[in-house]
Amino acid sequence: MSDSGETIQARVAAAMITAPGSGQGKSMVTATLARLHRNAGRRVRVFKHGPDYLDPMVLEKASGAPVYQLHPWMTGEAECAWRLADAASEADLVLVEGSMGLFDGNPSSADLAVLGGLPALPVIDAAGMAQTFGAVALGLARYREDVPVHEVIANRIGSPGHGRMLAESLPEGIRLLGAVPRHEAMNIPDRHLGIVQAQEIQNLDEQLDAAAEVLQAAGLDQLPKEIQLSARRPAPPPRLLEGCRIAIARDRAFAFIYRANTELLEAMGASLDYFSPLANETVPEADAIWLPGGYPELHAAKLAGQSAFRDWLQAHHQADRPILAECGGMMACMEALVDGDGERHAMAGLLPGESIMVGRLMGLGIQSLETAAGSLRGHTFHHSRLETPLEPLAHTRRQRFDSAGEAVYSDKSLLASYFHSYFPSSPAAAAALFRRDEPLF
Repeated sequence: MSDSGETIQARVAAAMITAPGSGQGKSMVTATLARLHRNAGRRVRVFKHGPDYLDPMVLEKASGAPVYQLHPWMTGEAECAWRLADAASEADLVLVEGSMGLFDGNPSSADLAVLGGLPALPVIDAAGMAQTFGAVALGLARYREDVPVHEVIANRIGSPGHGRMLAESLPEGIRLLGAVPRHEAMNIPDRHLGIVQAQEIQNLDEQLDAAAEVLQAAGLDQLPKEIQLSARRPAPPPRLLEGCRIAIARDRAFAFIYRANTELLEAMGASLDYFSPLANETVPEADAIWLPGGYPELHAAKLAGQSAFRDWLQAHHQADRPILAECGGMMACMEALVDGDGERHAMAGLLPGESIMVGRLMGLGIQSLETAAGSLRGHTFHHSRLETPLEPLAHTRRQRFDSAGEAVYSDKSLLASYFHSYFPSSPAAAAALFRRDEPLF
């Protein structure tokens, strides 16, 4: 995407909240830090490194501001830079939640920290740990010279004395910013794809406020150091979807939607209508339909009984109007869905075969889809498999191994895959998904 020529320059307190690995508690610490500073009257912006739908839902609730994904390969380095600089121009604090461990993946959270000039602030689960805490912190600080680590957060400590022991274990040049005790307010439920959706967590606001008090008592109410951010603002995208009305499924079964995707569609001229398949809603005037990913397997019995939604979807398909079905959306388009208990539920039947929950990870990673209009980047993450006699129209490419990835299926103007697209990676290709006036492959 070309730039507009306008340069954004701003100074802001900022940090990359990271960890030695997954499960250390960095998601809740990031959300709670955002709520703590928001409650103090500061303007807070939070970002998430890498492809993730679930953490941003909680981060938006915590900060009260939009949350976008940042990933030097998927979203692009230029977009990472301008989103950070744009946030800095209006905020008092910018936080980026890393993914997995600090150095995991390619590009890793460390790579994004270097790109944005962000200091890394590791959250280390100290439960069952004493002086080894200092060794872990030292390893994170010394592994790469270009990734500054000067402070760490101890999580899930057992007592104030435990916290003092951890602080004493740290080598020169690294200090303990705060020690967070084990506390019910710092726990958030999860399931097979990650943490539970924010809309499903009862009293989330009250929990975040309570957790913020825990962090304040732990001494984590101070702002990180300021950094200078500068980037060029991108030019508006071409109006490739002028007059196109897109119906987008959005409820507890279909919620995996990048905010940047819908904003791009609107910037290209599309009008967006949201509907709930679980509520049996339809949008009869839609020119195109987008069924995003989510948890149809948790609501399969109810989806099977929503006849108005099913009949409308089938009529749209028979009329050869565009349908984009991503992951959970594709599962809803099959003849049947077999849930985690082995129960078989009838779906819309736009594609032959069925999706089957298998209780283990079946696809994970950054991928791209080459189309005639451009290369769409995105990812895959699912715990089901597809059984279908349909031959794939195309395959995505795995970024890491440059090999064939997810199958892409098509029937009439329906395009279905486990692949989740990041539309801003190729606005022209994203527009082609919903117009279909030219062949995609």
